[in-house]
Amino acid sequence: MPNDLKLSRRNLLVRGGAAGAAVLLGGCDQLSQSRSVRNVLDSAEGLTQAAQRLLLSRRALAREYPESALSAHFRANGSITVNDPTYQAQVETGFADWRLKIDGLVARPTELSLAELRRLPARTQITRHDCVEGWSAIGKWTGARLGPLLQSVGLKPEARYLVFHCADTLEGDLYYESIDLIDAFHEQTILAYDMNDKPLPVPHGAPLRLRVERQLGYKMAKYVMRMEAVASLAAMRGGRGGFWEDRGYAWYAGI
Repeated sequence: MPNDLKLSRRNLLVRGGAAGAAVLLGGCDQLSQSRSVRNVLDSAEGLTQAAQRLLLSRRALAREYPESALSAHFRANGSITVNDPTYQAQVETGFADWRLKIDGLVARPTELSLAELRRLPARTQITRHDCVEGWSAIGKWTGARLGPLLQSVGLKPEARYLVFHCADTLEGDLYYESIDLIDAFHEQTILAYDMNDKPLPVPHGAPLRLRVERQLGYKMAKYVMRMEAVASLAAMRGGRGGFWEDRGYAWYAGI
């Protein structure tokens, strides 16, 4: 497929996804709780997911950019700090005692330090972050590739999704997010610990954030503390697979 056609289709999906989410951002949260409206939104989400995976192969890469394209300012949105005293103490020590917990439907539950994550197969990529609020920025990310990490802990056959549990709190609830295994094993899906060749700053999710480059920004969970493999999202919090999804956003935000 010619690159310009790929990009035009990708831009169409970006605009479509942003437009749909903009309805919720525009003060329609109560409307989104209506069962009939939620059914329509869920149907549209399924069409978006099917369309993206039809138009773009499972291995298709999000566009990557040269260093000259890096944004002079990359806005930090959502949570920009974590008030939890344990997290604040970890910041003071450079996250020396921090551990990523990996559990759920895995053969070998484990905990990994930041140093151990840095020794895993890694990837560096310069990509565009598209926010549902309508802005974009280009940043350089380095992190552990999620696919090889999952292979090392041994996903059980019934595992279908990964849930990312985070340290930050919004509206009184701990943030969480989820992706399926297609996106988890994508080449560009990483657990980023560096941004623009420096350790990930606190406003951008230190010490670790998810980068799933073919989805909108709210899927890229910050302050990741635990990764859980599950068979279903139905019993997880509001049952829709993420903090914002439980409040009416689409679970699949592909671009």
